[in-house]
Amino acid sequence: MPRVPVADPNRPHPRRGIRRAVHAVALRGRSPRPRPDLSLAHEPRPWARAAGLVAVVLVGAWLGLLVVGNVRAPVGPMNTTMTLRPSLSGGAKINVSPLGSLELDSHIGPVRLDVNVDQLDPVRSQALVDHPERISGLQDEVAHDVEHGTLDLAVRSCVAVVSGATALGLAVYRRPRRALAAGGLALTLLAASGATAYATWNPQSVLEPKFSGLLSSAPSVVGNARSIVTEFDVYQKELARLVTNVTKLYDVTSTLPAYQPDPTTIRVLHVSDIHLNPASWKIIASLVEQYEVDVIVDSGDTMDHGTAAENGFLDPIEDLGVAYVWVRGNHDSKATQRYLERMENVHVLDDGRAETVAGLRFAGIGDPQFTPDRSGAPGGNASEELAGARLASALRDQRAKGTPVDIAIAHEPSAARETDGTVPLVLCGHLHHQGTEVLKYGTRLRMEGSTGGSGLRAVEGKHPAPIEASILYLDRDSRRLQAWDAIRLGGLGQTTAEVSRHLPEENKPGAAPSPSAPSPSTPSSSAASPSDS
Repeated sequence: MPRVPVADPNRPHPRRGIRRAVHAVALRGRSPRPRPDLSLAHEPRPWARAAGLVAVVLVGAWLGLLVVGNVRAPVGPMNTTMTLRPSLSGGAKINVSPLGSLELDSHIGPVRLDVNVDQLDPVRSQALVDHPERISGLQDEVAHDVEHGTLDLAVRSCVAVVSGATALGLAVYRRPRRALAAGGLALTLLAASGATAYATWNPQSVLEPKFSGLLSSAPSVVGNARSIVTEFDVYQKELARLVTNVTKLYDVTSTLPAYQPDPTTIRVLHVSDIHLNPASWKIIASLVEQYEVDVIVDSGDTMDHGTAAENGFLDPIEDLGVAYVWVRGNHDSKATQRYLERMENVHVLDDGRAETVAGLRFAGIGDPQFTPDRSGAPGGNASEELAGARLASALRDQRAKGTPVDIAIAHEPSAARETDGTVPLVLCGHLHHQGTEVLKYGTRLRMEGSTGGSGLRAVEGKHPAPIEASILYLDRDSRRLQAWDAIRLGGLGQTTAEVSRHLPEENKPGAAPSPSAPSPSTPSSSAASPSDS
């Protein structure tokens, strides 16, 4: 019987082998499928992801503050809207529409507090008018209102910032975890901003406000310098006084009240470098009326070429209604000086001559140079310093006679610096910009800008030169400087102004009392201290 072959289980079946061979041939004819290049799909760098998250947080927080980050709160007799706004410098801004705004350097931080005075509540305002004794308790009411409004604003701002950052994070990333991270980071940033503002909070900022708005409103809004200096005990008192001033501006009769200056303060208007600008006389007359100025000091360069043909330009001085103290500048001629000497209300000071005007003792010297063509004479600086030394010698002589000078006047700053140690205050101009410095031996130098906006030179540059002047407040008893308002108008006679209140360091709360005047025996020096207050 023939043997039947038994199939080997490990041996491939012939048909199966044929199929495998055909499949292999087919694969060799087909190009291999490309694999994805995973090397091109890099994850975003960590710093780029962090920067994107920060951008989302900042934009979302800003949008949240714009939408819901404000509260309406009554502050004394006023209805206000308080708002937090992103800012690089911080501070606070009080908008008193339509009169202008007050800016306060209240804190440093990435957020600014805006307070808009919406309207005056007629009932509460009339109650203050009918019962003036309630003003004494206004400070406590204002402090409580501000504290309550600030707390509400803080809570609302937290909700606005977190909600805005979270919503934008969800829209950008579409991941709840990323959105919550954005909201948490926004809350952290707001808390850090609040801590920075709290650590740098300056309650004395109300003593030195900066007003921008209608020039006629400035005295009433900024307030009386004497009251600010002597009545400051705590922040609430000054805030209450500020609110009272705004209340006066929003009187129920809708008319601006007359400015009521403190009777114990002498107000000096300092002007300089008018340079034949006829608009200056209207501005000066307005300042005299608004601030009830006692005396005007002009530190020279009233003219441009000093010719006799220009003398008619000076005639409006007689109509200003107050005393006018004047020294010659390098654009003023001796003919100009003689023309002014014939006016009854003008006091021309030269060669160290001293006069008592409006309760103050003045002494001054004219500029030794006459350069109407703006040329520099050889040895000009030496002549200026020599003129300053002559003025300082005259000041020491006045002290020895028992008639000490309160304010010295020169046109050029280098001449004014020579009076250091012989007078409490010296005024000058010439450089067409405002500045203040305390000299080495204690004399304060106050330099005025151009009250004429540099005259015809105003149109030489790209931007017109500003018109600048100052109101100096001096104590009527001690005749020492208490405060000053630096006034700056837009070029070419614009009707808006910036008024910045400044206090000498010795008059700020908590400062050590200063001596009554520099000692006449102290040697003079032209060196200037870098301090500027």
